[in-house]
Amino acid sequence: MIYKPQILEIWGDFACFSRPELKIERFSYPIITPSAARGILDSIYCKPNKDQTQNQFRWQLTKIELLSPIAYIALRRNEVKEKINMTAVGRWMASDETPSPIFADGDRDLLGTDEKGRTQRQTMALKDVRYRLTAEIRPFPGHEDKQQALEAQFRRRAAHGKCFFQPYMGCREFPAYFELKEVGEELPDPVNHSQDLGFMLYDVFDLGRPGLALMEGKSPFISLFYAKIKNGVLNVPDFENEEVLKPAQEDAYA
Repeated sequence: MIYKPQILEIWGDFACFSRPELKIERFSYPIITPSAARGILDSIYCKPNKDQTQNQFRWQLTKIELLSPIAYIALRRNEVKEKINMTAVGRWMASDETPSPIFADGDRDLLGTDEKGRTQRQTMALKDVRYRLTAEIRPFPGHEDKQQALEAQFRRRAAHGKCFFQPYMGCREFPAYFELKEVGEELPDPVNHSQDLGFMLYDVFDLGRPGLALMEGKSPFISLFYAKIKNGVLNVPDFENEEVLKPAQEDAYA
């Protein structure tokens, strides 16, 4: 099957693509990860089945181009300690039950404790970022005949600036903006920058399974690959490629 490359230019004032090995403070990779790039593409277009349990296709990043020099900025951010209970959210939406808020700050009378609901973290983020993504739509089995329609729908949405939710650069408070580019269009050269990045996060989901892991109540796994920026270009191997390091299948969903 021949996949047509889809080219998207993205940019933003700030970005943070956190290294997973740093548990406490946030320190960004110097360039967007394939996982974060896939998330931006998914925010513009994804196509689930009618039962909403599986997608009809997945995005395969093939190339990330660096269009602005790498520049870091030190920030201190407040992060809430609690997470939203999605079961409770569904219950609130289906009834007149009053939602229970998550308090980031307050006094003892409000919180019932002197412990704050937030924590401050030092963040080494990126500023003034701009990338050019090249990706392909890879239909899952049973949806191969929809490839051209899926590609056309993505292009219509991206050309008109449509998205299901605001795409972001690693953190939701860092919005991403995008513009569709045409194959063959005269595009600016990437920044002349080369760097050996070592092992980089590839994704946090099993991209080879169309939602089955979530359906079966099994945890996703992390995959890695050895990343190098050469003359401003980061080439991304296929998820199935042996260059992408994954846990052994018998251990993947332990």
